Amino acid sequence: MREGAGAEVADGEVIDRMIDVAILTPDPAETSYPELWPKVLARLQHALDGVGIRGVPTPWTMHVDDTSVLREYARVLPLLVWGYHYDHPRWLRACQTWARDGVAMSNPATVLAWNSDKRYLLELAKRGIAIPQSICSDDITRETLDRAFAETGADELIVKPTVSGGAWKTQRLKRGGDFVASSGVEMLVQPYLPTIESDGETSLLYFGGRLSHAVNKRPPDGEFRVQEQYGGLYRVLPKPPAGALELAEQVLAAIDEPLLYARIDMVPDADGRWLLMEAELIEPDFYLGVDPTCGAGFARALRDAINAGD
Repeated sequence: MREGAGAEVADGEVIDRMIDVAILTPDPAETSYPELWPKVLARLQHALDGVGIRGVPTPWTMHVDDTSVLREYARVLPLLVWGYHYDHPRWLRACQTWARDGVAMSNPATVLAWNSDKRYLLELAKRGIAIPQSICSDDITRETLDRAFAETGADELIVKPTVSGGAWKTQRLKRGGDFVASSGVEMLVQPYLPTIESDGETSLLYFGGRLSHAVNKRPPDGEFRVQEQYGGLYRVLPKPPAGALELAEQVLAAIDEPLLYARIDMVPDADGRWLLMEAELIEPDFYLGVDPTCGAGFARALRDAINAGD
């Protein structure tokens, strides 16, 4: 375990030495996020400072086949592996290597691999989790879309790769409208839920199995994507809607893995039934900018996991 000198104060305790954890970052060749991820890292580090933990950034692509460096850290957190979906086979190889070598990953490497393909939603549906009606197809044609419209009864569809991130290559399609055809790439087809505009998407953040905070995200006028880069508007909720909380707890129980962190994204349908959109278990935004505790819950959960050897 890497430790560094220096006294810190956390929860009223004097910490004689900082504990080092590795925070996996984008591949150096990835040019989409060069200015953003250091800012997110700084926000995380501010939270970790309070419990005597130092996050050491290191590109995930440097540790695909050799885990010797990672095994020196108390924990390895894949919180900034943005862009892994561009090279999914290498990501899966890395997860396999980390699991094989017993790297102290949070979350588990097997979960990181499973969660990287949105077909996990279909598995959760089989375990009783409510999701939007979903169809997977590796051939997006007019015939495929016509069939999806007929089966779902939707006026609009959302089409996106099963391996993606940040709304990458996501299409919102109307009946008979233009679309980008694809072949040989597995795509997820779902009905578009207009409630994303009226009610927004609600995210529940869990650290160490405990609810930390709830955030509502709404797209700006004329947009359907809630990500920050598309102008999404975020606000913390004083408490989560009862139905959203119930669904989130069901999702975590269905996954049944030792998760350090999880972000459960949900939207109500037209009848008010909450549906799971994503269970973000790899590199979710924790929305620390609106977290009333500024990430203290995450920092404590990480410290407790390290101390317990979990």
